[in-house]
Order: sequence, then structure tokens, then C-alpha cells
Amino acid sequence: MAALTVHFSTCSFSNPHPPSVRNPSYSYPSRARISCSASTPMSFTDFPYVSSPHKDLMVELVSTVENRLDSILKPCSLPADIQSYQNSTGTAHAALHLRSGVPSSQIDFILGSWLHCELPTGGALNITSLSAYLNSSTDAPNLVVELIRSSPTSMVLVLDLPPRKDIVLNPDYLKKFYEDTQLEQHRQHLMNLTEVTPYFSSSLYFRSVVSPTAILVKIETETLDEMIETHFGPIAKEVLKVWLDVCVFGENVVSESERDYLKNRDGMSKRKTIEIDLESNLPRLFGQETANHVLEALREVF
Repeated sequence: MAALTVHFSTCSFSNPHPPSVRNPSYSYPSRARISCSASTPMSFTDFPYVSSPHKDLMVELVSTVENRLDSILKPCSLPADIQSYQNSTGTAHAALHLRSGVPSSQIDFILGSWLHCELPTGGALNITSLSAYLNSSTDAPNLVVELIRSSPTSMVLVLDLPPRKDIVLNPDYLKKFYEDTQLEQHRQHLMNLTEVTPYFSSSLYFRSVVSPTAILVKIETETLDEMIETHFGPIAKEVLKVWLDVCVFGENVVSESERDYLKNRDGMSKRKTIEIDLESNLPRLFGQETANHVLEALREVF
């Protein structure tokens, strides 16, 4: 569900079981089991399975988006059993948070999710995601933030403003959103750290839609939480600020003739998210009945 974002991800953009995290040894706290009981519904912002620095970062990112955009966002209208759900055996849990933009705004919708999945090999996979989609009244990039944690010492990070126009045909787009905003410095900063290596998704589609400044890295270190606090956290907040200031509140209005192109492109991207990520992974993790219920609700928005 990378889990239900980009993506659901990838962006949804991404595979919830990337090759680099297929054999995790993450041991989660016993308190998490208690918070997941059927009688205790979990809020999206609880992030019950991750460390405090990981949770604090996600809460701050979500709060920043909602505080800046609150007046142009509708309340989350997902059914309660989709805002928080689990499989029949209690080995997989997930939460969803979705707020659509009001008709007069440039926001299509904001989507947040987290996924916790115990694995047969032992340990667990924990994914937290925040993505934002703009509508066809603007051509500005979307936003995706994803932390894929497979153990206390290993994490894959996805942070990007995916373009919505062909950069080759539109060099001014590259300059405005990626060069003038100096996003490349953040990617280079992380790549200069000895604990960081590039992450290459197995999804060719995912690799074709990210931007030239996309942060796609794997961090391996005994001080992972410290890395989140001192390196990735500040970068994620700065990239989010760029997205809000330049993409959402910047002057990016497009002509009527361009809106059909953007609407078709955005529609294809959303269909691919459902097809590549969710339709294949949700039934395996949560069973077909629950997967169908979640997919039905998401298709109404996507």
C-alpha cells in the first residue's frame, strides 16, 4: 500500500515489499498489539507501530499540510471501517486518511496512510505515507512522502514532487519547480552520507514518473532514528514547504486547452496506482472482501 498512497504510491507510487526489505527483523513493541484490538479503533495520526522520531515527523508533516490547507479541504468522509482496518488474523493493520479539496481550490485530494504487516519470516514491515494530488486547474507537481521501515536499522525513503508535464518539452517547468527551488541540494546531501545508498524500485512505471530530484534512498544504520531527526526530517519539511509555497500557493494557473491533457494524465496515474499497487497487494494482505471494500471507496475518489 506503500501502501495505499503513491502512490499508494507510487507513488503509489511503490511496492510495499521492495527487494531491499523482504527479510525484515523488526520487532515492534507489545503495546502496539494492544492498540490494535478490534475494540480500539486507531486514528491515522496514531502511527502506533513506529518509533517516536518517525511518528513525530509524520505527525508534523500531516499537521503542516492540514493547517495550511484546512480552509480549502473537506473533512475526511471515508467510512470508519476504512479509516482503520485489519485482516482476519490480526497480522496486518492499516489506516487511511483522505480529504478532498473544495471545488474552488487547486487541491484534488490529500491522502495519508500507514501499514503494519507481520511477516512469515519474522519481524514486520511498517510503512507511513503522505501524498497530495492537485487538480487540472494547475500543472504544478504533486507530493509524495513515504518511509518504509523493515527493521530498527533499515529504512527506504521516498520523497518527491512528481512532475505533471513532460520536462523535456517544457524546460521552464524544470527550472521553476526543480532548479529555482534548489531541490537537488537535498538529494545530494543525503547521498553524501555514508549510511545512505540509492534505492532502485523494481517497478519500471514508478521509476518513469518520479522527478530528476527525487529522493529514493535506503538508510542502513544503528542510529536510524537520529538520522530521521537530523537529516531526513529537516529535508522532508523543507520539501513540503516548497510544495506548499510554490506548487499550491504559487501562480500556476493553466489555460483551458491544457486542462484536458492534465485531466487525462492525472486519471491515468490514478488508475495505475489502483492497478499496480492496490489491486495486487490489498487482497494478499487483508483478504479479498476487505480489499474490495477499500478499493470501492478509493475508486470513488481516484
